[in-house]
Amino acid sequence: MVCYVKFDTIRRILLNYFNINVVMMMGVTDIDDKIIKRADERKEDPRRLADHYEMEFFGDMASLNIMPPTVVTKVTNFIPQIINFVQKIIDKGQAYTTEDGSVYFDTKHYSQYGKLFPNIPNENSSATDKRSAIDFALWKGSKPGEPWWPNPWGPGKGRPGWHIECSAMASAILGSNIDIHSGGVDLLFPHHENEEAQSCVYHGVDQWVNYWLHSGHLHVKGEEKMSKSLKNTVGIHDFLESFSANQFRIFCLMSPYRSSIEYTDTAMKNAVAITKKIESFLIDSDAYIHGYTALGDVNEPYLLKTVSEVKTRILGALADDFDTATAMSAIIELVGVTNKMLHEKPQHDMKCARNPVAIAAVMSFVQQSLEKFGSNFSKKRESGMQTKDCDVNLGRILDSVVHFRNQVRQNALNPPGEDINATTDNVKNGAVKNTVLLNACDSLRDDLLSSGIHVKDHGKMSTWNYIGKSFKEVR
Repeated sequence: MVCYVKFDTIRRILLNYFNINVVMMMGVTDIDDKIIKRADERKEDPRRLADHYEMEFFGDMASLNIMPPTVVTKVTNFIPQIINFVQKIIDKGQAYTTEDGSVYFDTKHYSQYGKLFPNIPNENSSATDKRSAIDFALWKGSKPGEPWWPNPWGPGKGRPGWHIECSAMASAILGSNIDIHSGGVDLLFPHHENEEAQSCVYHGVDQWVNYWLHSGHLHVKGEEKMSKSLKNTVGIHDFLESFSANQFRIFCLMSPYRSSIEYTDTAMKNAVAITKKIESFLIDSDAYIHGYTALGDVNEPYLLKTVSEVKTRILGALADDFDTATAMSAIIELVGVTNKMLHEKPQHDMKCARNPVAIAAVMSFVQQSLEKFGSNFSKKRESGMQTKDCDVNLGRILDSVVHFRNQVRQNALNPPGEDINATTDNVKNGAVKNTVLLNACDSLRDDLLSSGIHVKDHGKMSTWNYIGKSFKEVR
């Protein structure tokens, strides 16, 4: 899932920072060896099984706030195009057929094979009909019980190889040249090497893809990588029971996309801490702007100058191979500088300078910058809290609930009359506090927090903010 979040971030950077209209195509493999094997084990139709996992996949992507592709293609919908693709490579003398109807790409007759991955592994002896161990299947002759499609080679029954499907579908949609092709670093060889080779032959070009982007692996501490084959993965649904999509996005943003990431409790705690720092900053900024807090000695010229400098640093970092780690460091520094001003106490009983417009400028910049990366730090009031099935506005209801709680809390802190049951423990500065009501207010705050609603008290005023499942340990 790191791969998809990182490339979604790059797509958003191209769109939101560099004003590039990105057309993204995603190919869905709905027939291959693994699908056939799993379907056979479950006594299920392979394509129905593939449809199930496809729906689950796109549901997971949506839960991580990953934008859907512009175009989605399925292998089984492109069989004629794939057969035509294979035949053209055969016609150019770069592929050969075998007795079982399989078709292989002849790597020995393609001089540029290995241009993406020069250190091609040494050939091993092969018991198949391949001329070379590194020749790869464009088309596979069908085996008993497997799905098949009619084709002009051998017995005339078979199905696509894995590598060819990507090239054929992408070429059908995007043509003979692609700007960016992305994937995990484990796909560099042989998959992407094979894609580039067969596509260059088919189109008669020296370069099919302009830029290959490969993301690093997500590693589990002490293990090579996180993968289903190693049985050390965490399902996205289960992951989001403990962490929010925002927290995982921050986790991914804090390292270069090419770098591998070690998934540890420490790394996730750091991402959670950064997310909470940003959420708390936005809440405090909103409270300051609306006059709910009296603190804050804001140096407007210095703050606006800092925003301008941070903006330049972010653009420079993103122009340097999408360096989100450096960009995030600049944003976090800006939050730290502004937070210090927000909570600055007046010196020598001097009145603090209030500059809500400067705080609003920083708040807006930070929120918009992070949302351009795919994080969602909107307050989600009015329309964001609107229910789909009725006209009840949850945002306004919460406004009323928090306002009522604040009135109760203020009366409990400063009751109009004395409580005859007052004790030394609940008397402070001459005022008798109603601890029963205060405890009830705290209980309501905690109940709302368990539903993702963060209530924060600012002196005589209280505010609320919807923070979803990032609510754990927020105070």
